[in-house]
Amino acid sequence: MAYTVVTLVVGALSILILYLLKVYTYWKRRGIPTAKGIIPLLGHVLPLLTARSNYLSMVSKMYEESKNHSMFGFYKFTEPVLVICEPKLVKTVLLTNWSSFRDNAGGPIPEVDPLLSTNPIFRNGDAWLLERKRLISAFSSMRLKMLFEGVSGVCTKFHDFVDRRLKSSGKYEVELKYLVSKFMHEVVANAGLGIEGHCFQDEPHPMAFDRFGDEIFKPSTINVVKQSIVIYLPKFNNILRVGIFPKYLVEFFSNLTNQCLEARKNDTTPRNDFLQVMADIEKTNQQKGRKDILAAHMSSLYTDAVEATSVTVAWIGYHLATHKDVQEKLRAEVQSTIAKHGGKLTYEALKEMKYMDQVMSESQRCIATVGVLRKECTEECQLQGSDGLSYRVKPGTRILIPIKLLHADPEYWPDPQVFDPDRFSEERKNEIKKMTFLPFGEGPRMCVGMRMALLQIKSCLASLLNNYKLELSAKTQLPLQMFPSISLTVPVGGIWVNISKL
Repeated sequence: MAYTVVTLVVGALSILILYLLKVYTYWKRRGIPTAKGIIPLLGHVLPLLTARSNYLSMVSKMYEESKNHSMFGFYKFTEPVLVICEPKLVKTVLLTNWSSFRDNAGGPIPEVDPLLSTNPIFRNGDAWLLERKRLISAFSSMRLKMLFEGVSGVCTKFHDFVDRRLKSSGKYEVELKYLVSKFMHEVVANAGLGIEGHCFQDEPHPMAFDRFGDEIFKPSTINVVKQSIVIYLPKFNNILRVGIFPKYLVEFFSNLTNQCLEARKNDTTPRNDFLQVMADIEKTNQQKGRKDILAAHMSSLYTDAVEATSVTVAWIGYHLATHKDVQEKLRAEVQSTIAKHGGKLTYEALKEMKYMDQVMSESQRCIATVGVLRKECTEECQLQGSDGLSYRVKPGTRILIPIKLLHADPEYWPDPQVFDPDRFSEERKNEIKKMTFLPFGEGPRMCVGMRMALLQIKSCLASLLNNYKLELSAKTQLPLQMFPSISLTVPVGGIWVNISKL
């Protein structure tokens, strides 16, 4: 009996060892360099499971160790993942052969996260294609100009809110993302749903739109773990079935969308908000304004238009506060452009602010809000690196494009740690190597909401700089250390500034 048990155990261990040897030599057998530090059954993801590191930090370390290679591989548990390191391969994946990599990898389970799973970032195949067509129409120049009416009203509320904070001492010390998040939440409420967001009340309002953000986006350990599992470890999540959107928030968006639609049934007042735009598009598509589809659109607008834009503006504010010459130059452009348009911040005025575009681009290069793009091969394709490495990608293979690392690579950017908006000037932008600057992705799967995001960001910055100056507060913890937040780059302790009247 004992002999039989020992034989079975030895046999099982032998099979396991042979299996692990086969799994963890996948890249070696194909001639692709492999990241160091493989742990049997876990691969390279132990730092994620213990919340000691985020996905980008984990990949960054591997990237530095594989600096001389065009691509390298690592393992998520037992799944092989390919990281591409050179612009030539990025172009192949995002542009030249994009149809072979049309799907984004990872994402929520529809039954667990019914609204979040409809976000264009997580949709694939024909569902993504249909969504892309809708949003391209929704964010046309004509409709953006209509949506700006709501954004313009938020700028006025924002200005009044800050002015009230300055009355007592003449200086308003605030964590910048917290302040900007109020602006972005109010934009979603006003320009998105056509309702009051109550984000700029002096006293907390029970229906303030910005009270919902902490539940999802607050960089807590539990949120880090949840986002890691949902976005980067989807196969693991098939067992755990973790969701990011809490149930009450799903119900909130569904109920709020329904209430807004019901209120419009007998209202003949013309509406220029995002909900009306999408309702009109759905009617054109013979969907008859289905409420579940519209609720999904509104939740996507919320997740895309609040957190990422707030983080982006906070980092731009940090760079302006630490580079006063750039701040003064940008303020001069903002004020002169507004004066040219009759003293009003208009849609046309924002389009003319070219130095602002440079400042935004350089800030996004220095601090990539989203650090990686995750792709999945859908059709067999050959990847050929300039160093001779070659790999025939099979359908189902996961591909990573490390945006942040390309943005900071000295091979493509001289003195990459230096904040220099003139890199993006008309005279110098042709020097930028293609596919090394990807704040919104590239190709057909480039962020469809980019134009709306830029409209919000520029409106917020113009409102700030036209009336106030920014100085870094001593509350900002220097040197900056990034919180191990999963998808966005957030500094520990936040970015604190002192805002004062000009």
